[in-house]
Amino acid sequence: MITIREMNMNDYEAMYHLWSSTEGMGLSEADAPEQIDRYLKRNPGCCYVAMNTKCSADHCIVGSLLAGHDGRRGFLYHMAVAAEMRGQGIARQLIARSLAALAEQGIDKAHLFVMSTNAEGKSFWTASGWQKRTELDVFSREIKSSFPE
Repeated sequence: MITIREMNMNDYEAMYHLWSSTEGMGLSEADAPEQIDRYLKRNPGCCYVAMNTKCSADHCIVGSLLAGHDGRRGFLYHMAVAAEMRGQGIARQLIARSLAALAEQGIDKAHLFVMSTNAEGKSFWTASGWQKRTELDVFSREIKSSFPE
């Protein structure tokens, strides 16, 4: 049986294991424990895990979704479901919970990022009613670097 509950830092090791074993997932230093802890504290009630209640191993988390907002728009990150558990609606349950939490906080639109090489992820999100934005390009920069004058 699968249960969905709010994510907490006790889930970190099992989540990271799931993320690192999910094809198409992009991980970086932003996924270190202290970064995830800060994200969860900033976005209470928005991030969820799916637990296999029949599991007795260390890695009973079979799904995860980080979600949060900046006060205007919601953002979804690290949607992952263990390969052997896909097709059971776990991802849709996680998404529904996170989007409901964002809506309760007054957020009316959400965005997500999919690695350009992640064909399965793109297919999933498109089939789930999300639309690819073609009029935007994403630019990133390390903040630690010095700024131009």
